[in-house]
Amino acid sequence: MPDGAEPLLRVRNLKKYFPIRRGLLSHIAGHVKAVDDISFDINKGETFGLVGESGCGKTTAGRAILRLIEPDAGTVRFDSIDLLQLRKQELRRKRRDMQIIFQDPYASLNPRMTIRTIVGEPFAIHRLAAGLEREHRVADLLKTVGLDPVMMNRYPHEFSGGQRQRIGIARALALKPKLVVADEPVSALDVSIQAQIINLLADLQQQFGLTYLFISHAIPVIEHISTRIGVMYLGELVEVGTSAQICLAPKHPYTQALLSAVPIPDPAAKKQRIVLHGDVPTPINPPSGCRFHTRCPIAVERCKTEEPPLRQIEDGRDVSCHLV
Repeated sequence: MPDGAEPLLRVRNLKKYFPIRRGLLSHIAGHVKAVDDISFDINKGETFGLVGESGCGKTTAGRAILRLIEPDAGTVRFDSIDLLQLRKQELRRKRRDMQIIFQDPYASLNPRMTIRTIVGEPFAIHRLAAGLEREHRVADLLKTVGLDPVMMNRYPHEFSGGQRQRIGIARALALKPKLVVADEPVSALDVSIQAQIINLLADLQQQFGLTYLFISHAIPVIEHISTRIGVMYLGELVEVGTSAQICLAPKHPYTQALLSAVPIPDPAAKKQRIVLHGDVPTPINPPSGCRFHTRCPIAVERCKTEEPPLRQIEDGRDVSCHLV
């Protein structure tokens, strides 16, 4: 990115709490702190990978950025515009530039619609094309993602999981977005199909100049496709850096533990596994101080009482740890 240029997406102090209601009057007894004060930037044309255990808040963060669910606090600047200040109609127009690929390639497609209608729906909603022109655009999109346009009169159940995800990608590309949030786009697919979809996403990024927020719990997938990576734990970012920095020389104990769990495709190779003891604490009442201290193998007394800020320790890398 040129010096002085603003990132395509700038997230600051984003929070999303879900109320817990109890009793006959449904009074609020507490909150699930799904996303708790995270900040990061995504530059134009790059892929920012968001990784962490299930339940750490990755998907909630992605949906809150797009305002598919409303954040409770923070700012989200996309293309120099604060999305959280836009009214409904303004946001709808801006959504042309922001699209999402969902995790489940079957549940995200209407089983009563043909592929022609599903992929052509964005054009109908935004009144950009109709009739024969829409037909041609749908056919071109299907070709772009590796599907035969002859299939456009079929229904989702007639396709395999990989083909359905290609349809979801075609729908996301229909309006030529600048930013695509890919929410676990390959986790529901077979390993061989995962590679095809990841390579397709990489090719499409080069072809259309796309910017990705790629959400996944799989470190190898994130490492393969990401320019930079953010590691989340219990609603917070604990480490942010380039793909090489995170995967080759992790600094935060949680990142080190995640990477130690990645299998090596060599039976003769030995790897030192870092085993984390105990369960992930509840996001309803997270631990005081550093949220990772209850499972951290190197925690000290300070970690139990003082929350470490996410601070820069070297060029391009931020870490939230007192001992780094």
